[in-house]
Amino acid sequence: MSTFEELGIEKFIVKALKENGIEQPFPIQESIIPLILKGEDVIGRSNTGTGKTAAFVLPLLSKIDPKNYLQGLILAPTRELAVQITDTINQFVKYCPIKATAIYGGQNFQIQKKILSRGVNIVVATPGRLLDHISHGTISLNKINFVVLDEADRMLDMGFIEDIKDILSYIKSDKQICLFSATMPESIIQLAKEYMKDPKQINIEKTISQTNINQSYLLLYDKDKFKQLVNTLKPISTNKDTHVIVFAATKQRCRELTFKLKDENFYVESIHGDLNQRQRENTLSRFRNKKFNILVATDVASRGLDITTVSHIINYDLPDDVETYFHRIGRTARAGAQGTSLSFVSQNDMYTLRKIQNITQNSLKNLNTELGIEVDFKNAIGAPRNNRYRSRNSGGGGYGSGGGGYGRNRYSGGGDYYRSRNSGGGGYGSGGGGYGRDRDRDGGYGSGGGGYGRDRDRDGGYGSGDGDSRYHSRLKGITKPLGRRSNTKEYSENF
Repeated sequence: MSTFEELGIEKFIVKALKENGIEQPFPIQESIIPLILKGEDVIGRSNTGTGKTAAFVLPLLSKIDPKNYLQGLILAPTRELAVQITDTINQFVKYCPIKATAIYGGQNFQIQKKILSRGVNIVVATPGRLLDHISHGTISLNKINFVVLDEADRMLDMGFIEDIKDILSYIKSDKQICLFSATMPESIIQLAKEYMKDPKQINIEKTISQTNINQSYLLLYDKDKFKQLVNTLKPISTNKDTHVIVFAATKQRCRELTFKLKDENFYVESIHGDLNQRQRENTLSRFRNKKFNILVATDVASRGLDITTVSHIINYDLPDDVETYFHRIGRTARAGAQGTSLSFVSQNDMYTLRKIQNITQNSLKNLNTELGIEVDFKNAIGAPRNNRYRSRNSGGGGYGSGGGGYGRNRYSGGGDYYRSRNSGGGGYGSGGGGYGRDRDRDGGYGSGGGGYGRDRDRDGGYGSGDGDSRYHSRLKGITKPLGRRSNTKEYSENF
């Protein structure tokens, strides 16, 4: 195995790496770093948690001239990922004057303008907000020579393809481009052909190995889920090394679970689409620093969240698509560590479970017999579920309901899962906006404002509407130290 010095990384960067406990490169870094340092265009295909961020950040830092002008651009689909990448860069530039900043929707535009006016070397941006700065003349891309498209498949799914092309048109033609994606759909292949020069393709497959993540599931009736969640958390939550993320399908479910777990004396907080950016960042910082050890989250945390100490993932609600499942469990077992995932599977989840089992080659362990939990799911291998999380307050269609559905709907009056050019309502359990592309609204992932999909002002954020304030008032200011009070109720020892 090569060292970072042997790969060509500058000594001042290697020193910072060692101080962060990073001694040896991972496979994707060994493969990609030399190519980027040579000036090659690169297409990297790898799973989450494999070290791909460092694979492009480290050679970029080695190529940057610390003079006061913008040379590197990294595009990311969400604000969370943009912040994560910027944090990674700032860890590695401790001993050099290279400056990086993140610009994204949801943060004050004037603050970003002031930072850019002082001069930075690297900008990490979401596409819509970057175009806003270009249109206002607050950023110039004419000296950029290095571009990274991170999670390109997600950016294209979210409708950013035209924005990406617009941005690339402002950059000189002899730029070096690196593209990273978990999947390689035809749209990405076409983008590479149009803008990249003889790109070298690196595929790092199955690096989230079954040995790194102990995956299991429980067949449960929906009414029994919370009891089982409590029974699962009790034996592990008192361990100081336990760091758990519980994924829920909707922000409403997320809030309810958080409140009920607090009633059970667990030390828990939540992150979902109704929190603004500052609240999210504060919550994640507290979780990272172990001020509490259980985080209940919607899929706002399934990508772009890199906390190496996460030990357990619990899918309280199994996601509807297989890709999201793997991004969720990828929050544990980061950078070669060990992790555990447990999924609660109700009858409506069986179709998705079968697809996950096919990909994992049936390596998921069924815990029902081991825990003595019996269920009787009849006709359980049926078709995909319908309207499972239909919003009670939806103003124009819910998840596949009302106006707008799960599939493509270009001119619907209700949001659709993928693309809604003129969406006025609907969405994933929402009253405004949609999961997918929304040019004219602040569409939201379960939100009345802000958006998971394309949102020119919020850029792939996950919503920031007012939401339901009833739960905020009850939960506001409740903070408990790590650990939990003793409780005499029965619990399961097997997880």
